[in-house]
Amino acid sequence: MHSVPDGVEVVATAAEAALLASPPLLILDAVTAFLDANNLGSGPLSWAQIGDGQSNITYRIQRGSDVYVLRRGPRPPLPRSTHDMVREARIQQLLQTRGIPVPGILAVCEDESVLGVPFYVMTYLDGLVIADTIPAPLDPLEERLATSNAVVDTLVQLHRVDVSDGELAAFGRPDGYLRRQVERFSALWDINTTRSLPDVALLGSWLADNLPDSQAAAVLHGDYRPGNLMFASSAPARVSAVLDWEMAAIGDPLADLGYLTATYAEPGSASTPLELTSVSRSPGYLDRAGVIARYRAQSDLSLDALPWYQALALWKASIFCEAIYTRWLRGERPGDTRFAPTLEAGVPQLLAQARLFAGLSPEGRH
Repeated sequence: MHSVPDGVEVVATAAEAALLASPPLLILDAVTAFLDANNLGSGPLSWAQIGDGQSNITYRIQRGSDVYVLRRGPRPPLPRSTHDMVREARIQQLLQTRGIPVPGILAVCEDESVLGVPFYVMTYLDGLVIADTIPAPLDPLEERLATSNAVVDTLVQLHRVDVSDGELAAFGRPDGYLRRQVERFSALWDINTTRSLPDVALLGSWLADNLPDSQAAAVLHGDYRPGNLMFASSAPARVSAVLDWEMAAIGDPLADLGYLTATYAEPGSASTPLELTSVSRSPGYLDRAGVIARYRAQSDLSLDALPWYQALALWKASIFCEAIYTRWLRGERPGDTRFAPTLEAGVPQLLAQARLFAGLSPEGRH
């Protein structure tokens, strides 16, 4: 935890922030005043960034013995629709009342004058997040299987939430969701790239020409993968919170399953920039077919069209990652020395994998 501002990402006062060429991410006196106004702890702040912050940015905030998590969007200018902190906080509040494991939302700040963007504060949860190493409590083979099962079962639980009425229904229009996704992301490519990758248009056309009929409407997480789940800190393996709701929507539940399985690491699968939890390549975890089978066993949806959703997931990811790569090329991600530089080759890798799910030949023929 840090207690002294670094003068770039974190500053002590709004006056210091005004002197910077690029706005900071945290202004300590502003955050302190907001916490005071919401009766959240007392005393000076210490902080530490959580995660890599590819899009929205999360901080662990401590005041004395009280610990919170502050989540905010990236520096402007960016499309507001993809970084709507108020919406992100609200959907978690609604899901918590429906039994979905999510962090408790303690306060939401819509006033952009505080940090330059809206943000919210939530409870700090002490648990395990699985990425490249297996936490010791979840390492035995039976816990590895239980971990995989919990990943699938929590997604099934989310997709069973009733979205037919009430405030949740207002979070999206499920009718036409898939077509809007294809059209929206097709339009984003040209404004987010500096290079020509013909597979983007090829896949976009294939997706538009082969739209499946959505069988149901559900809450979609939008980035559902093992690395966005927190597990309880002791066995048995169980999900204590689903994290990172910035992409949440109401739409076709198979979009989540397609993303989970398309990005899922299994023995022998090709590596992509989205392989953020590599441990599932290890013995004991479900493979991709096992994940699909466990979901199928708990759902009455036909999964015949799942390859379409898997292709959609990687095609969308390629466009999102290309935007990150282009921002890095323009010098807008100066601290990124690990992720963005890999995307020169990583985006074509995503597109190649998407083509495989789509059943498109190397030459681009159906």
